[in-house]
Amino acid sequence: MLYVILIAAIVIFWLVAIDRPVLKVKFEEGKISQEKGHFPPTFKHNVIDIASHAPFSGELKVYQQRTGVKLVFSKQVPKKVQQRIRNVFPHQGFKSKGNKKAS
Repeated sequence: MLYVILIAAIVIFWLVAIDRPVLKVKFEEGKISQEKGHFPPTFKHNVIDIASHAPFSGELKVYQQRTGVKLVFSKQVPKKVQQRIRNVFPHQGFKSKGNKKAS
């Protein structure tokens, strides 16, 4: 019985505490230094263009949620750059995995 509780605790910890973004991009002085996950080509082109005009360092993470996607920026990314990236973000490129019935 104890092993079942231990396994359940490990699974709950894994689901809650582990950071699992769909896309993770690191920037250093306006250049993409690291990317992990699905990065649509048009979005990548737009982000590179934004970063070349206003160089910044920081990190962008995209999380999949039930209601859609959530963009999370590190504190080093300026607010104006964050808004420009949000404006070009392709919400259609990050569809939720579940099947939704149209009513």
